Amino acid sequence: MGNMLIFIMILVDPSLHTPMYFFLKVLSFLDICYSSVTLPKMLVNFLSEDKKISYTGCAAQMFFLLFLGASECFLLAAMAYDRYVAICKPLMYMTIMNEKVCLSLTVLSWFFGNLVSLLQTVWVFALPFCGSNQINYFFCDIPPLIKLSCIDTSSYEMQLFTATILVILTPFSFIVVSYLLIIYNILKMTTVEGRQKAFSTCSSHLLVVTLYYGSGSLIYLKPKSIHSQDSNKVLALMYTVITPMLNPIIYSLRNKEISGAMKRMVNKAMKRKIFP
Repeated sequence: MGNMLIFIMILVDPSLHTPMYFFLKVLSFLDICYSSVTLPKMLVNFLSEDKKISYTGCAAQMFFLLFLGASECFLLAAMAYDRYVAICKPLMYMTIMNEKVCLSLTVLSWFFGNLVSLLQTVWVFALPFCGSNQINYFFCDIPPLIKLSCIDTSSYEMQLFTATILVILTPFSFIVVSYLLIIYNILKMTTVEGRQKAFSTCSSHLLVVTLYYGSGSLIYLKPKSIHSQDSNKVLALMYTVITPMLNPIIYSLRNKEISGAMKRMVNKAMKRKIFP
């Protein structure tokens, strides 16, 4: 609901048609889709005794889960670059972050997300499954699925670890470098007000990055020796349901532009109701 509200608000309010809010709109769209992949089936499983999912349905669910998750990883890196240009090169911001660049970065994040997801899904479902077909999880994901395989999956797990390093740590490293440059430039600012304003534009993004990359890393980069199914379930809920729900709250909190746009939208709705 919150992501849908932010998506519509940015779409209809001209004052929010800036690169920063373009990426936020895309992030909200990804979060809407991300929750939609797992939450409906999860609720059905909680409320119904029939908890079955077809082989094709499981493959489709995992593909879209990985596609949207990986795309968000790369999109958060693009958002970090946007903040770097806004703070470190403010006079050239609109020239550098033009519509073509913003769209290209978004398409690129989706392309890499699709590539990663396609490879991982094909590799997982190429494994031979035998014995129990019960997944001790809320949805179809890589860690619980490879446990159902009847062959030694150590080589695949190593490949998965390598892929996770590339998908999570590569964009995360880019984010870290961007923020080191941002902090360096903020510390050179002469006014306290300028520093506070610069930090406030980055704080929401940093919090989202911490929540998203933190929970994702604990799932896919945690050593096998300390894997706990129950803790993995909690983390899975964190990055598929709770984090997407928190994102609109994090971005709207202390954001004057979002608050202003929300007030304008409510006022327009009230005027239409009073004066149809």
